[in-house]
Amino acid sequence: MDHATVIEFLGQVPLLQRLSTSSLKKIAEVVQFKHYDCGDYVVREGEIGDGIYFIWEGEAEVSGPVHAEEGNHPELQLKQYDYFGFGTITSVHQVNVISSSKLTCLVLPHQHGTLLQPKSIWNADETLQTCSMVENILHLEPIEVDIFRGFTLPDAPKFAQVFGGQFIGQALAAACKTVDCFKLVHSLHGCFLRAGDLSLPIIYQVHRARDGNSFATRRVDSTQQGNVMFTLLASFQKEEAGFEHQEVEMPQVPAPEMLLSLEELRERRLTDPRLPMDYRKRVARAKFIPWPIEIRFCDQSNSVRRYNSHPSMKY
Repeated sequence: MDHATVIEFLGQVPLLQRLSTSSLKKIAEVVQFKHYDCGDYVVREGEIGDGIYFIWEGEAEVSGPVHAEEGNHPELQLKQYDYFGFGTITSVHQVNVISSSKLTCLVLPHQHGTLLQPKSIWNADETLQTCSMVENILHLEPIEVDIFRGFTLPDAPKFAQVFGGQFIGQALAAACKTVDCFKLVHSLHGCFLRAGDLSLPIIYQVHRARDGNSFATRRVDSTQQGNVMFTLLASFQKEEAGFEHQEVEMPQVPAPEMLLSLEELRERRLTDPRLPMDYRKRVARAKFIPWPIEIRFCDQSNSVRRYNSHPSMKY
């Protein structure tokens, strides 16, 4: 089977949402295909089994102990993207799993179960301590399937409320974790509804609006204390050649190396006699905290008040 197809499949398994793309690639290298005819036992009660089973194609049913209630229980029917078994723990199965059609499973053997325990949701090997501040901000905590929790870092630059870019970045990160790694975001629309509280965690609920072969659409609601603060609609697409409908020329601006950094701008404003002294004192009292992404503004005017400035900014 094509390696990329296996990675794409693994990206659709809810259990694996918390894994990075590098983890999925490693799992794709070690999983084994197993095939069963209708009525075959996949695992038997009392057996250890071979590891974690992911249903690639077909259906299976869970058959409990003999004292279990009779009847057709939908929750006991397993279909594509469902999973069962044990990773690093070699416990015995408490039920039988029997194929109810032609069945194909991907099996992650016990010895590779540690691949299900990455150090972060973005990287299989790096810890949060070795990641950049941007990666730390985008590191979400998986709570349940399609639900994630994000935080404002205590040492991040502070604003009066949650920075809008943090809402956008974390909401998009949550959406990305529910889409296979071959689909890349190509369009997004965001709507800010309320100001976010810096001291509270943010819950990101992802709604799967559409899953197609080439496109996927996600809506993400960002909530604090039950109130939706921000909502994002994002569309993802597999990379492929297509029409180009618009071509925009970049404006003529200086190269980044020719512009002052935020810290250099701050130092210059501290000593510039053209700026009001109360403003310079206020700048001096404020602790300088570097931004996670370095931004250099093209307009480095010394003016504090810009009454007649153009309503746009280049950086």
